[in-house]
Amino acid sequence: MISAGISSALCVRPIVSFSNTIRGVHNHGRVTCLATSMSSTSMTVARDAEKDLESRKYDLLNIIQDTQRGLVTTADQRSTIEEAMVVVEGFDAGKEIDLSKLDGTWRLQYTSAPDVVVLFESAARLPFLQVGQIFQKFECQNESGGGLVRNVIKWSVPRLLEENEGATLIVSAKFSCVSARNIYLKFEEISLQNINISDDLQAVIAPAFLPRSFLSLQILQFIRTFKAQVPVTSRPERQSVGGLYYLSYLDKNMLLGRAVGGGGVFIFTRAQALAC
Repeated sequence: MISAGISSALCVRPIVSFSNTIRGVHNHGRVTCLATSMSSTSMTVARDAEKDLESRKYDLLNIIQDTQRGLVTTADQRSTIEEAMVVVEGFDAGKEIDLSKLDGTWRLQYTSAPDVVVLFESAARLPFLQVGQIFQKFECQNESGGGLVRNVIKWSVPRLLEENEGATLIVSAKFSCVSARNIYLKFEEISLQNINISDDLQAVIAPAFLPRSFLSLQILQFIRTFKAQVPVTSRPERQSVGGLYYLSYLDKNMLLGRAVGGGGVFIFTRAQALAC
């Protein structure tokens, strides 16, 4: 009986083991197919979301295209721009600031900030002032909680300086991350540099048809290398609301920001590296 029992056990065990193996193979196949299906679905959803985001960003840039960076807008346009910004911001809501993405140069495409719009209004009214490109340059590649930001304004005086880029005004500030999305700006210095005089003014200082004297060459060199720097003093015991800046959206080619305290909105796109 014992021998028969052992014999029976030896005969039965392989059958059970084989059956379990077959079942396990089938189950593994189902799990693998399910995982592959879920991965494929996830990739499709991610691609669709990315396409939707790029479409929304394009719509936003298209809406602001004819506003002259915020100079010419109606109340309805500003409302439409605000709605389009909120849609784009929704794709990035709640994420912490990625300083590696923020690092670099950003070109201003639109703003409602009064202290910037007034520059555009002045240039539109005054024939002797031109406002060229405006940039924000962040330097925070190897930083963990802040860095340096430079607000760069290209401007000119027609017939005296080169068109649109006759001179550069730079407002420098240190910034620190005070929350997941807010940075605090502490302004440090205002500088005027990179003065490029027009051909007309250069001809007056050193006429091409006359030998250039040492004095005229010195004047030209002085103008080209001129740089004025003015420190910005602030009260260290408190932080002004005007220095808070909310980064509402950030990716590799678009930056949206809001000045806390009703200071306006900003729309930037990535630009080539700027030396300043």
